[in-house]
Amino acid sequence: MSISITPIGIIETPFDDLKGMPIQPSGADKIQGTIIIDKEYEEGLSDLEGFSHIILLYHFHKSKGYNLMVKPFMDDQQRGLFSTRAPRRPNPIGLSIVRLIKIEGKRVTIEGIDVLNGTPLIDIKPYVPRFDIKDVTAVGWLENRQEQVASSKSDGRFILGQQQD
Repeated sequence: MSISITPIGIIETPFDDLKGMPIQPSGADKIQGTIIIDKEYEEGLSDLEGFSHIILLYHFHKSKGYNLMVKPFMDDQQRGLFSTRAPRRPNPIGLSIVRLIKIEGKRVTIEGIDVLNGTPLIDIKPYVPRFDIKDVTAVGWLENRQEQVASSKSDGRFILGQQQD
């Protein structure tokens, strides 16, 4: 089976370097960015302005290769890749929930963005709490680490060629 995905636009952010960026949207609370939608998809933005938050699906375009065991940002132990949000994955797809500020033509201003400048956007979906919030009863190895996310920054450990201990 073959899958083909075509970006619908580009995400512009203040982050030109992987090192030092927030690792999740909750660590990028007031960071603004802009989505530039390709002209052919602009009409699809109709009615989106009625939502306060949107879900972005994007391609980790600087991510090459992957390891099935990784040392995630907020831990000092090796963990199974699929129990983390590490960017180096078999299918390097990222997800962020961001605040929608405004839409002007094909430009969408967002807040709470945690991705590298120039990241290809795959899709936008409205965030709807009744659909998306679940009554979570367990968060695995992150149980006692969740509060660290706001102060945790990327240190480059997922750049291709970086040593994983």
